Formats: sequence, C-alpha cells, structure tokens
Amino acid sequence: MEKSQNHTDLSCDIAIIGGGIAGLWLLNRLVEAGYNAVLLEQMALGGDQTAASQGMIHGGIKYTLGGGLTGASEAIADMPDHWRACLAGEGDVDLRGAAILSDHFYLWSSSSTLSRMTAFLASKATRGRVNRVDKKDRPDIFQHSAFKGSLYQLVDMVLDVPTVVKALADNCAERIFQIDWQHAHWLRNGDQSVAINFEHNQQSRRLDAHQFVLTAGQGNEAMLNELGISAPQMQRRPLHQVMIKHHYPHRFYGHCLGTEATPRLTISSHPCADGAQVWYLGGSLAEKGVHQTAEQLIGAAKDELAALMPWVDLGNAQWATLRVDRAEPRQRNFARPDKAFVSRAENCPNIMVAWPTKLTLTPNLADQAIALIQGQSLLQPSAAPIPELGFLGHPPLATTPWHTVFGE
Repeated sequence: MEKSQNHTDLSCDIAIIGGGIAGLWLLNRLVEAGYNAVLLEQMALGGDQTAASQGMIHGGIKYTLGGGLTGASEAIADMPDHWRACLAGEGDVDLRGAAILSDHFYLWSSSSTLSRMTAFLASKATRGRVNRVDKKDRPDIFQHSAFKGSLYQLVDMVLDVPTVVKALADNCAERIFQIDWQHAHWLRNGDQSVAINFEHNQQSRRLDAHQFVLTAGQGNEAMLNELGISAPQMQRRPLHQVMIKHHYPHRFYGHCLGTEATPRLTISSHPCADGAQVWYLGGSLAEKGVHQTAEQLIGAAKDELAALMPWVDLGNAQWATLRVDRAEPRQRNFARPDKAFVSRAENCPNIMVAWPTKLTLTPNLADQAIALIQGQSLLQPSAAPIPELGFLGHPPLATTPWHTVFGE
C-alpha cells in the first residue's frame, strides 16, 4: 500500500509490551546495556499480578516444606542477595528508591507439625538460609505465652512493591508510554515479523522494532491468539487471597508450616495511609479458597487465625478477598514452573514471550531475555533517539488491591 502524507514510520531496537515488574525490570536492563528500548502499557504500571504480590523475595525455603531441596528451591537460592545488591544501588538495576517492609521472613508451627522438618532445617543443605529463633529474640507477636511452637528466621525479605515499581519506572520514565488497543493494532510483514500501527488524530503511525518482548502476564495469551501464534502456550493457576485491614499493633511476615508441601498460611503486612495496616493472607488457604465464595473463605481465614494465633484480636477488622490468576508458561499437568521463562514465538521472528513465574525471579527473566537478544548478531545497541511516541501519553502507577477495596 502506498504511504500517505498522514503516515509516519517510527522504530526502536526493542519494544516491551506490558508494564508489570518483569517489563519494567527488563526495560531498565536494556537501557543500561545501550539499547533503544521502549515500554508500552495498556492500563497502569505494576498492575494485576504485580500489584497482587505479597512482595516476598525469598531464597526457596518455602519450596522445601516437603523435607528436601527441589528444583524451585535451588533456582532462586541466590535471589535475596541479588535483590539486596540492587536495593543498595550496586546491582544490575538501581532500586535505591524502593522500600523494604521486612528484612526477613519467619517460618513457624506447632511442635507436632514442625518435628518432621527439624532435622532438615538444621542440615547443611539450608545453612545460611534459615536459623532457629530463640525465645528471647522472637518478634512481639510470638512473645505471647499461648505460643508453644517453634520459630525459624529465613533470609527472605519483603519489599513494598509499589515503591519498587515506582523506582523502576522513574529510572526510564521518558521511555514508558500508554497504549490504547482500541486505536492500535498489530501488523504482519511479508517475512512474518510484526509491527504496531497507531491511529491518532486521523494520522497513522507505525512502530517497527527489531524485537517485541511480551511481558503482559495473562495479557500475553490474548496477543498470541490475535497473532495466530500457537507456541508458547500459557496456563493460569488461580488464587483467592484474603485481606484484613486492622489496627492490631504488630506487623508480621511469615509462613505457617502445615502437613502439606505448601505453607498452611502465609501472612504479609502492608501499611495504610491512615495508620492501619493490612494483613494479606496466602498459602494453602488461598489455593483451596479458589473453590470458595468470599464469605466462605473469610470464614476459613478466621478459623485458621483462631487456631494458629488465638491471642490475636482482630475483632474490629475489615475483611475482603481477592481473586488473582498466576499467568505462567504451560507445564505438564499444569504444575508450578521452577524458573522464569523466555522464549521466541513460533512463526514470528521478532516476538519473544516472557513470564517471570514469581516476583523473586524477575532478574532471572531479564538475564534470559538479554541472552536471547544478544544471540541475534544483527541486533546491536544503538544510539538512536527514542521514537516519538509522546502522543500516547504515559500510564499511571497501579494502586494496591487493599487501597482499591478499603481506601486509605
């Protein structure tokens, strides 16, 4: 088709589609490496799965609750140190603007359920990753005389995810744009590569990229379907989390060990602007809660807390639930993936598809993506100017689920 005067061609080295933690981290890495990269986000930065995260950066001990090391536990053993370096401004991205909610995470249980794990947690396999906490050193919430169990401290830490998203976005703000798919669509070229066409003020603008990287979480599936790409495929593993807004004085971050390989209950604490805090509950409770209504799940959560922490008074608390799908690369029997995933798309030479599978592994996703990009000998970092996409505007930062439900 002959180009009209109302047509403009734009180009860049790499265009990332999806502004969650994975896309933002990858953008930071690519820009630092000298690539002319941009990111396009439809809604808000750090939304959906990123916003629903508990913020845990863990070293894999939660995946050893069956009593031994696993592929998942070993894949992320070094991640806490990697993130700590970034938080100190000494890593592969600069996260000095991000906040840490807790420097560690706990694992607790009654004596009956922890006994089967005691030998393993004390073994050489976990040395440096988990330490038993003496009674005098327990956090305030476990100083109560009613607590009769054992407590271990993990190297895991908990981040304030919105501040991580903001730090990553601020580093590359001039390269982040908001795409409205009502006025944009994919184009197929003769060589099966793709581009994006934008319509704005009766003018057509085409964005070509040597590589498009899809990091849109469950949004990847719709784009792959639209483009007729059959591989890689996506799976969803749903959760039904519980949120409790309260004025109980103690923050807490920990896993409760049950009789299964998944933590019986996972608790993280998140501050509210009005001085209250939200306890965010996951673990086996959230997995089983998929088949429950909000009312049923809240009832189950109250029962669990009464059984595990009977001294905690949440009588005046506000309760709500959140359903979230974990978007991941398709696995046999829909199992949990052990590692971050990056792959070239089938029959489309300039599309890569990525899922971090968990917050902790975001740096690993970026490593994999850059290795694939650098494997293309024709794609070298360029000093070209940022494509003129200012007409798109810029996406806002996402709000947390508890702010959406409870307000301040």
